[in-house]
Amino acid sequence: MLQGKKILLGITGSIAAYKAATLTRLLVKQGAEVKIVMTPLAKEFITPVTLATLSKNTVISDFFSHDDGAWNSHVELGLWADVFLVAPCTANTIAKMAHGICDNLLLTSYLSVRCPVIIAPAMDLDMFQHPATIKNLQILTEFGTTILQPESGELASGLEGKGRMLDPEKIMSELIALFHSHKDFQKKKSL
Repeated sequence: MLQGKKILLGITGSIAAYKAATLTRLLVKQGAEVKIVMTPLAKEFITPVTLATLSKNTVISDFFSHDDGAWNSHVELGLWADVFLVAPCTANTIAKMAHGICDNLLLTSYLSVRCPVIIAPAMDLDMFQHPATIKNLQILTEFGTTILQPESGELASGLEGKGRMLDPEKIMSELIALFHSHKDFQKKKSL
């Protein structure tokens, strides 16, 4: 169903980052080509080696390779992708996306993409309900970003409430439905 689709998967520093391994595996099984860009903090929750093995592509998080100085081009990533999926997407990243702050490779790539953007928020319930987060999500929606609403349930803090990132299987279903129902997901945007 996603055969030949180019998925740029962004992973941010959330406990839900462990779900990105299953999501990557599901995307690849559906025939998608997956490239992964992680925030530096995301590497504290899941290793690039795990994700590189599952995606069959090198995982990047820095602007330059520390071994040989090669540049990881956010422009090339933006041109390559058919969709940019950020899962999990933290409150911090949501705020930066909403206000054009690009202080890491994931955010710089976000400002460079010509394809549709989907985010799967993941955070504690108080963070999700905070007026700043609500406003930032409204801004992203106005930009045309698809927001996959988090679920309610037990959170990493031990509290119960809305903020759990959707399970990878549900994200896959949403992604497939979006590709089939929206013309914006069928082609890249041009300048």
